[in-house]
Formats: sequence, structure tokens, C-alpha cells
Amino acid sequence: MRYRPLGRTGLTVSEIGFGCASWWGKPAFEERQALALVHEAIELGVTLFDTGASYSGGEAEPRLGRALKSRDASALVVATKAGTYAADGRVLRDFSPAAIRASAERSLGNLGLDVLPLLQLHGPSVAELTDELLAVLAELKARGLVRALGVNSFDPAVIAHARRLPQIDAVMVDYNVLRPERAPLIAASAAAGKAVLAGMPLAMGHTGLKVASLKGAQDLWYAARGLVRHREEVRRGLRFRFLHRLQGITGSQAALAYVLADPNVSSAVVGTTRLAHLREDAAASGLELSREVMNRIRDAQS
Repeated sequence: MRYRPLGRTGLTVSEIGFGCASWWGKPAFEERQALALVHEAIELGVTLFDTGASYSGGEAEPRLGRALKSRDASALVVATKAGTYAADGRVLRDFSPAAIRASAERSLGNLGLDVLPLLQLHGPSVAELTDELLAVLAELKARGLVRALGVNSFDPAVIAHARRLPQIDAVMVDYNVLRPERAPLIAASAAAGKAVLAGMPLAMGHTGLKVASLKGAQDLWYAARGLVRHREEVRRGLRFRFLHRLQGITGSQAALAYVLADPNVSSAVVGTTRLAHLREDAAASGLELSREVMNRIRDAQS
């Protein structure tokens, strides 16, 4: 595993991060398997673990805490998110200063940590990034409860605004072969001194038509979500099926190598519920795509 600096935070993270969310955090996915994935990720050299207060109906964050309970987390960068929460089967929003403070303190208990290495605001609007909210974030850092602060958003306008805020240390954007237009945004964020994390680097498996490959309950769940929420991405992903026919590299590894070819990306965060997939993705660290493959990707993007 290779490592990169997390912007100017003084933290270092693995090129491949592990996303603790979605089916991984749901009670329907056996706890023993979920914890084994985290433990294997640590053995593979993964140091970045990304979760959120609202993920998996609120179950992901405490599950990650249980996974880390028997491990030395001092070298890990655990990132969580505030501003959204799960209630009555729905994800609700609250970016009030009091709610963000309470969410951060609750996350510390859920994760079993004394300090949150990275706390990210989860999908705020520009209007919600008020001076009062930023003051609370600065307070959490001053109290030693949070080491670094970030904004996770797939809205370019929000990221463009966040990179101008001195309180923000990192941004997380959706970057993959289906989102080449994020590259200038990533470059501008890095130039402003912000660390950049790549969310959805595998484009949710759409390049390999994952929605058509059902092997278990989790596959059915992901397929249904893809067809309902990301139908256009599923269609566009067909252009990149050649990534899964390359020699010496899998389609997932090629997709990750594309993201990590951008030196401004600190880590590509992947989620999985299978050990084989985790090992495959971790092995993508350090892989490089040939000029021919990069050209084919650019042709498919045009």
C-alpha cells in the first residue's frame, strides 16, 4: 500500500480508503463479516476509514467503532460526517451549530475515539455554511475533539465555496471515469491547500454493469439503488466495459488507477462487502495505466 499526505493537515492516508456505509453497515449484513472486512483492510495497509452519522440507517458508525475496539487505531484516519442523521427510516438534515456539535460528540462515543481525525459536513448547501456553523467547527478543533475539518459534496458550487473557507481542510467529491469534469475542481481545491478525497471512484460498478450481476442480497440492493437513482450513469458506464477486458489488471483496479493518476487526490474511498473485492481494490495502489488505456478512457468520456 502506498500513502499520500492529507493536504496540509499533517495526516497521511492510504491511497485506498475503506468506506463503511450502505450494505456494509446494515444489520442484514452479518456483523462478523463486516468486522472481518475492516480487520483485513487494516492488515492490507488501509489507514483511511470513511463513515457517517446517517449511513446505513445510523448503524454504520457504531459498527465501525466495534470493529476498531480490538485494534490499535492510533495510526488510522477515521473520517465521519455530520449534518445528516437517520430517523424513522429516513435521512434528515440539520446543519444548525448545536446539531453539528452534538453529532460530533455522539460520533466520538460511537467510534470509541477521543479525537475525530476528520469530521466532514455531509452535503451542506452554500447557505448552510454560516459563520455560526464555521465557528462551531473551529471550537470543536480548539477543544481537541476534531483534528481536521472537511466538506463532502457532489455539488461543484459547494466545493468551490468550501475551498475558500480557512476552517476547511479537506473536500470529498465524486470522481471517477464517469466524472472527468471534476478534475479542474480537484486541482483548484488542492491549489487552495485543501486535501481531496475521491468518493465513488468505482462509479458504483457501473462500468462493469454491476446491476446485471446478482450473487446475493447485497447485489440486489445495490442494483435496485443504481437503477432507481443512477440510471444515466448505468447507461454511460457501458462505454467503459473495455476496462474489464484489459490484460494484467481488473476493471476495478483500472478505475482506481485512473482516479489515483491525479496527484491531487489523497485517497480513493471504496466500499465492499466481499473480502476478495477488498483485496483486489487494495492491490490497485501503485498501479499505473498505459497511455493507450488513458486515451481509450478519454475517448469514451467524450
